[in-house]
Order: sequence, then C-alpha cells, then structure tokens
Amino acid sequence: MLKINEIYKSLQGESSFTGLPCVFVRLTGCNLRCGYCDTEYAFYEGKELEVEEVIDTVEAFGIPLVEITGGEPLMQKEVYPLMQALLDKGYRVMLETGGSLSIKEVPSEVVKIVDLKCPGSGEETKNNFENLDYLNPQDEVKCVILDRNDYEWSRKIVSDYSLHKKAKVLFSPVYDKLDLKDLAQWILEDNLPVRLQTQLHKVIWSKDAIGV
Repeated sequence: MLKINEIYKSLQGESSFTGLPCVFVRLTGCNLRCGYCDTEYAFYEGKELEVEEVIDTVEAFGIPLVEITGGEPLMQKEVYPLMQALLDKGYRVMLETGGSLSIKEVPSEVVKIVDLKCPGSGEETKNNFENLDYLNPQDEVKCVILDRNDYEWSRKIVSDYSLHKKAKVLFSPVYDKLDLKDLAQWILEDNLPVRLQTQLHKVIWSKDAIGV
C-alpha cells in the first residue's frame, strides 16, 4: 500500500526531459524541510492505494513517461515494486529524490534525479554523498541555488566529485529568489559543465499552481 498525494499529467518542468508530456505520481511524506519547499502540501495529505491501483491510474493517461516524486518517495518501501512494475510495462521511469536516503536499491533502469541540498535549503547536513557512487550516465544531479554562496558550494561539489563525468548536472535557481540571468552569467563565467534550468511549469501556469 502506498500513500499517494496526487497523480496527474503535465509537461515535465525540470530535468533533461523538460517539455515532454509526463505522468507525475506524487507520494506523501518527506523527511526534509527545505526553506524554499514548494510542495509542503505533500507532507501529510494523501490517499492509500495499492500498487495496482496506481498503475491503473497511470495507464489511463496514455503517456509513456512517468515521474515518481514527493515529498520524498523513498520513504515508502512500496515505491520499489511500483517502479519495477512500471518498468516491466515499458514505461520510462524517473525518480526525483531529495538525496538524503540511499538510492542503492533503485532499479538501474530508473532515471534517478538526486537533489543535492545546498546550504540555502537549511538541509545541507542531510546529503548522503554515497549516493553519488550509484549514479549512471542517464541519471541527473540537481542543485537548487538560492544565492551566490549556494552557487560556489555547488561548483565545488561538481569539481570535488567530478559530477559531470558521472551524470548530468543541473543548476536551478530558487524560483523568485535568484534571477535566472545571474545564475546563467555565473555558469558562463566559470565555463561549468552543467545545464541551466528553471521550473518551466511555473513559467507556463504560475508559481502556486498545483496539479499541472
């Protein structure tokens, strides 16, 4: 049984899959409390569903790309059979995780998006850097950047761990807190091997929109 906050279709707003139609399965609950969190509504609210019920709901949308997100989806052990069942049915499966819990047991075919927590999040000490050893070239590491200090921290992590050689690296500004142009300029000044991204869904709809 899984506690599901919402299942909906939208355009992928982040990652290297940005712009593609995608089904989002948002699990309830999170072990982190980032200062800029935009999904606090997923901390507690949700409906209990069997894996098969989740699969049926996903299939009804007729979209081959699925993202498992939260909250923190790895808090629920049934997420593993859910991911495997989706893979078995031929779906392209993405997992977005906050990076504090181990991704070691996540099926290798799943595209893992690991959100490293910068100092500005208030949860920097929760990062599980062992996760970087389990990354595949298809996987992605995301740094959500609040200010120049976060940028310099992220730049050092990319260098120290040679992240760009292990997976795709994405730098994203905290929406409405750091100007996209500033982050773009910093990346260009340092010739960083990272991808700049913003939250496309917030640009299309609004920063407070839910279920899109």
